[in-house]
Amino acid sequence: MKLLQYGMKGQERPGLVDGNGDIRDLSGVISGIHGEVLLDCGLDEVRRIDSMSLPRVDDPGRIGPCVGRTGKFVCVGLNYHDHANEAGLKAPKEPVLFMKATSSISGPYDPIVLPRDSVKTDWEIELAVVIGKGGKYIDKSRALEHVAGYCMVNDVSEREYQIERKGQWVKGKSCDSFGPIGPWLVTRDEIRDPQSLEMRLEVNGGIRQQGTTASMIFDVAYLVAYISRFMSLQSGDIISTGTPSGVALGMQTPEYLKSGDVIDMTIGGLGCQRHEVVEEN
Repeated sequence: MKLLQYGMKGQERPGLVDGNGDIRDLSGVISGIHGEVLLDCGLDEVRRIDSMSLPRVDDPGRIGPCVGRTGKFVCVGLNYHDHANEAGLKAPKEPVLFMKATSSISGPYDPIVLPRDSVKTDWEIELAVVIGKGGKYIDKSRALEHVAGYCMVNDVSEREYQIERKGQWVKGKSCDSFGPIGPWLVTRDEIRDPQSLEMRLEVNGGIRQQGTTASMIFDVAYLVAYISRFMSLQSGDIISTGTPSGVALGMQTPEYLKSGDVIDMTIGGLGCQRHEVVEEN
């Protein structure tokens, strides 16, 4: 299934994409894409609904974040060899973890807002895992059973805040609009192998990132199990699994984002995102 949320910010309604590509309203069945809905039993209940019996949404307006009420937004840094190389760093022996504030979460077509005094705002296309069944000390062999589904994330990053202004990465990762997710949460049964997805990101029509999740240093199952050693995972938590090479930081002459730029990105089976870059009001 492809699940989504649509409507004005803070007033999103749940929906699904039917076999014809139309959006169907789920608000008469569930209150949102969150909590127990993300458990296997919750997803099975939605799956049993005849989608054609649901109201068709002819004009959804804004598409919002595909998951609501996220408790944790955990990210993995330097998880592709080529990205570690372009950053001038050695490939890590263990996953590098950091957090994005959940207030950074936005919709797949919402604008990316340059924070005040930003000089080095960058893009990062990433595969994200949405947790269904929570747990801790999860065994890798059972890790994917804890995944409700997958979606796309743009891990937008202000590199001066992140690197040059010292402290933890979180302050360069957490500005409002720096965590677009969606457009869909694609349930795990539709993504048979999360390590075989093609990724592509363009800025103003020029290709910047092109890669595959097969190039991850630590795969999805390993990451779910590893992260659960340090914190319990709960329904709706998001794990963003890292980016391939091609970010502005890795250019000989970096071309960071500026107002008016347009970012297009896609991951096979997970849909597309498009963002216009705008200045903070």
